[in-house]
Amino acid sequence: QLIESGGGLVQAGNSLNLSCAASERANYTDAMAWFRQGPGNERKFVAGIAFNGLLKRVAESVKDRFDISRDRAKNTMYLQMNALKPEDTALYYCAADPKRLYASTDPQNYDHWGQGTQVTVSP
Repeated sequence: QLIESGGGLVQAGNSLNLSCAASERANYTDAMAWFRQGPGNERKFVAGIAFNGLLKRVAESVKDRFDISRDRAKNTMYLQMNALKPEDTALYYCAADPKRLYASTDPQNYDHWGQGTQVTVSP
């Protein structure tokens, strides 16, 4: 089970830090990632992190503003979002892929998903 938190309504230029807490049954060696989905859009890769937290992948559209991390001891993943823009408005999901050690950008590879946390950025 994955539970996201940290979303909200912010003005452009501000920051948010999303968290994704995995249940005790979750395999903390899974590759994990953040995806987002805006109204009428498909779910898109935002950032992913390897099982050991050492290899990260961040989408080109956010690479200078977002950072992903994970605390394996706490079984929690984070997405630090800085300099937010209105186009970042979306429902943000965390996902886990127990089949891979390194994060894929394809949402179809992920078996476990959270319910999502809404991020809304006003102009």
